[in-house]
Amino acid sequence: MSQTKLFEPFKLGPITLPNRLVMAPLTRNRAVPPGMVPSPLAVDYYGQRASAGLLVTEASQVSQQGQGYQDTPGIYSKEQVEGWRKVTDRVHEKGGRIFIQIWHVGRISHTTLQPGGGKPVAPSAIRATGKTFVNGIFTEISEPRALELSEIPGIIDDFKRGTENALAAGFDGVEIHGANGYLLDQFAKDGTNKRTDAYGGGIENRAKLMLEVSQAVAAIAGPERTGIRISPVTPANDVSDSNPQPLFDHIVDGLDALKLTYIHVIEGATGGPRDNAPFDYASLRKRFSGTYVANNGYDFDLATKVLEAGAADLIAFGKPFISNPDLVERLKKGAPLNEWDKATFYGGGAKGYTDYPTLAAAQAAE
Repeated sequence: MSQTKLFEPFKLGPITLPNRLVMAPLTRNRAVPPGMVPSPLAVDYYGQRASAGLLVTEASQVSQQGQGYQDTPGIYSKEQVEGWRKVTDRVHEKGGRIFIQIWHVGRISHTTLQPGGGKPVAPSAIRATGKTFVNGIFTEISEPRALELSEIPGIIDDFKRGTENALAAGFDGVEIHGANGYLLDQFAKDGTNKRTDAYGGGIENRAKLMLEVSQAVAAIAGPERTGIRISPVTPANDVSDSNPQPLFDHIVDGLDALKLTYIHVIEGATGGPRDNAPFDYASLRKRFSGTYVANNGYDFDLATKVLEAGAADLIAFGKPFISNPDLVERLKKGAPLNEWDKATFYGGGAKGYTDYPTLAAAQAAE
């Protein structure tokens, strides 16, 4: 099994990855309130998984306004930077490489999380069907308000500040969250963007904010240390677009012009069917001269097949990394994987977070 491309080194900009497995960003809701600072457990959690070719952290909000769920970490305060510095130090001590994913959730939030109890913001005042996680329970998403045109430069500034803080915290790079129905995706898709100004209407206008944020982040981190996650056809968080192929062809053309180091593409419905809607991912692969990271429903066999076919450069694994800190070793050896416990995905302490056994620990206990 070790002859597969999955375990070959890969050059990602200035960074050499020892293998082609990416730990996907995974929201775990374990930051420490009230400051939304990564906890000491997060230091252990990421350190345990440092054998991945690349770690991408859970999404971290660039402002209080950008928060949509209880106990998600931020990257906008001094205390958060100090908390993340402990994480990056541990990962680097273990020989790992780590990017932070930065986000603004837009309308997928609740008034109790917003500054002054205000409404969440969105491209248009359209309430999402679905729930968010606040006060220990899943709760209906609050009604949003449309961002004023004058507020949009401030959103971009928040992403810039988040990037500066990420570098100060010792991250090797930054992944912009442009997927899964959060703010940048909300602007891009016509089901959620009904604006009539420079950020609404045709494809170029709707893609504008995602590309402007990407340009701003890359100007600070360097394009060789900037990636972005996109999800052309996912229905996650109640988003849709009437014609996603030309929209995302245009977006990826713009990202390629910025020379970002990678696009991280959720193929199909996030956490669901890979064939939920027709879409030509090969078109994105051809248009983008950087690294293509494939995500959604990958196991060893599919990852091997896709890499051998040249349809992707890196493969992102999500839930398998939650329950298998040594996923790389287990896949190399063809060893069985620990099953994950859904009940401990969101919130809590060490249980279901840092207590999953490695292969060596499991064998020693037999």
